[in-house]
Amino acid sequence: MTKYRGNPWVILLVLSLGFFMTLLDLTIVNIAIPNMLTKLHASLDDILWVINAYALVLAVLLITAGRLGDLLGQRAMFITGIVVFTIASAACGLSPSAGALIGFRAVQGVGAAILMPQTLALLTMVFPAERRGAAFGIWGAVAGVATIAGPTLGGLLVTAFDWRYIFFVNLPIGVIVLVLSGILIPDLRTGREHRLDISGVLLATAALLAICYGLVEGQRYGWGKITSFISIPLILGVGVVLLAVFLLLQARKQDKEPLVPFSLFRDRNFSVMNVVSATVSIGMLGIFLPFTIYLQSVLGFTALKAGLTMAPASLLAMVVAPVAGRMSDRIGGKYILLSGLTLFAVGMGWIALIAQTDSAWYDFLAPQVAAGIGIGCTFAPMITVAMRNIDPRMAGAASGMFNTTRQVGTVVGTAGVGALLQNRLISGFTSQATQRTAGLPAPARATIIADFQQAARSGLEVGSGRRLSGLGGQIFTHGFVEAMRPTMGVPIVILLAGAASCLAIKRRQRSPEPAAPAGIAETSKSAAG
Repeated sequence: MTKYRGNPWVILLVLSLGFFMTLLDLTIVNIAIPNMLTKLHASLDDILWVINAYALVLAVLLITAGRLGDLLGQRAMFITGIVVFTIASAACGLSPSAGALIGFRAVQGVGAAILMPQTLALLTMVFPAERRGAAFGIWGAVAGVATIAGPTLGGLLVTAFDWRYIFFVNLPIGVIVLVLSGILIPDLRTGREHRLDISGVLLATAALLAICYGLVEGQRYGWGKITSFISIPLILGVGVVLLAVFLLLQARKQDKEPLVPFSLFRDRNFSVMNVVSATVSIGMLGIFLPFTIYLQSVLGFTALKAGLTMAPASLLAMVVAPVAGRMSDRIGGKYILLSGLTLFAVGMGWIALIAQTDSAWYDFLAPQVAAGIGIGCTFAPMITVAMRNIDPRMAGAASGMFNTTRQVGTVVGTAGVGALLQNRLISGFTSQATQRTAGLPAPARATIIADFQQAARSGLEVGSGRRLSGLGGQIFTHGFVEAMRPTMGVPIVILLAGAASCLAIKRRQRSPEPAAPAGIAETSKSAAG
């Protein structure tokens, strides 16, 4: 097996497996929400924190982890991330309570943050510019498939076993990736000395933590007071101030060793793709959260059936993404990406429009086909356009920044849509309860309406909605559908805004790539061959 050591395509395979695990765990939890609510006796807010603890820690640490890869070596950081992630996955599966699970999910996020930016950095180092589109196409396929395959695989595991196995599934993959990484990935270095900007790390971490926490917890506290003088607006304000101070200090360090080199953003395409990346994350997570709950809690699908309902999009994205990556090498990714985002938004908008309380799985087949083709045409061109002109010596910083933008989008999407869904559920349940209890005595009507409003606020009944019958079942199912449409509409509009921003992509100019540092050139030549 050592004869494959250093082979760019083998490195791509190993990195993709590790990357697959980290992205899978962003969405695999969604399909298990009803099962977790029941088995852990948890509220919807608890389970949203199971999702958000992972995404929040991931978003906060990515910039630092990317820079540490430049400093300590991407291979060492990747292996460290795999170890932390795998151990944390085992701990998540063994968690006795929602609180413990949230804590271990945060540790899992640390592992994912350590390994994730190293994947793009290593690919940028081992593949020359003219071959990166194909490599990023496969990487993009992994990104797209992992994000939407989570519900399918999670549904299978939850139905066959229990929610705990959505974490146990990472163990064999983690061990395999760990072994292969040690054997097949060489210790590539750029030959340039790096220093870690400690003040930048502390400021960036604190700023992102405050902003993301405020967004995640805002709805819970009504966007007001938490305790004493501490409030959500105060936390968000502190985060914004710290971010401003961070950027000011980074501007003064640009001629030294900044945590975020502003030179990255002189490349217009890299800047535009950071915006697009955020819109994709907000859109994707924002759409799938209400849809996966709808499939199980309104239609009564098992977790497996709900996952299989979403499988066509996953399969099509897996087939389309490598082709889209190769096409991006030939003609550029601008119009492929624009078409992909638009098609994805149209497919999911189609689902939102046709969803009913008695829909069948095949009603969503055609929209899933459209969305799957769109996703396949999104990730590969997005990464190819973003990273094409990045100097390999800046690959860690660029990858860290790009992935941070994406994960902040994930936090914003999950938190924002979670808050919006709760808000719309209150309205939907109130509307349906008012209509369907018109013939009951006033005290009984008031009690039923109040009960459903409280259920929407606490999330306690969302997972068990399908077990309600009679009047309660009608109020729940029709109220949820009424709430789901506008909730899905917001991320769909954001996706379309991301598609429009692709018009700002600068057309590719064929120019010689900057000379690769010693130790990288030889590997790049082997990739070209």
